[in-house]
Amino acid sequence: MRDIIYPPIVVAAKLGFRLLGNRFQMTGTHHIPTSGGVLLAYNHIGYVDFVYGGLAAQPSQRLVRFMGKRELFDHRVTGPIMRGCHHIEVDRGAGTRSLEVAQDYLEAGEAVGIFPEATISRAFEVKELKTGAVRIAAAAGVPLIPVILWGTQRLMTKDHPRDFSRGKTIAITVGEPLRPTGADPAAETASLHAVMTELLDATIAAYPVAEQPPGCWWLPRRHGGSAPTLAEAAELDARERAERAARRAAKSTE
Repeated sequence: MRDIIYPPIVVAAKLGFRLLGNRFQMTGTHHIPTSGGVLLAYNHIGYVDFVYGGLAAQPSQRLVRFMGKRELFDHRVTGPIMRGCHHIEVDRGAGTRSLEVAQDYLEAGEAVGIFPEATISRAFEVKELKTGAVRIAAAAGVPLIPVILWGTQRLMTKDHPRDFSRGKTIAITVGEPLRPTGADPAAETASLHAVMTELLDATIAAYPVAEQPPGCWWLPRRHGGSAPTLAEAAELDARERAERAARRAAKSTE
């Protein structure tokens, strides 16, 4: 796959990280192979997860083709970038097509990134996962590697103002490869969820204590923070979906 836009964007992003004074804690990146199809399953805690997530594969000198929602491809700024980097458009109304494209990429030897939670977790915990990740990996016959991001929510996430002040630590933890067979997608997705939760807990425990004091909003409730619980976050998500649907309905009647 010919890449003209992606490499310069990586360079620009790394320059941006330096300007932001980001410090990185990267663990387990050796689990990502240097060649061949591989599916990376990321947790989703902020709007810049796409930007930082690709760093997990940089030690292996891989470019990650992320699966992203259609709105990113329709946007006048992000659209050309997403297409130029050969990312994969996900239309939730026609999800089967995106799964087929991802499988094609994997069979061609690409590294593909997926957010199996589908949307940002307001709890900053791993919420319920869709089965797409294990089904795609099984169909393509490639390893499924869990990846945990931590600290990205402090820059830009739901319900909180953006904060691009300098000096934040970004943690990236890569787990051991899983080999889903597709025989029982629900059970294999539950296993993926358990692994990702364990990796998340370890990543939070290793994060600089001074940067996540007790009670801070970006820390899960069970870790001593003030973020919504998974149940509370689900209620907020449901309210957001209802408000979005109401706006669409009102617009259609105008």
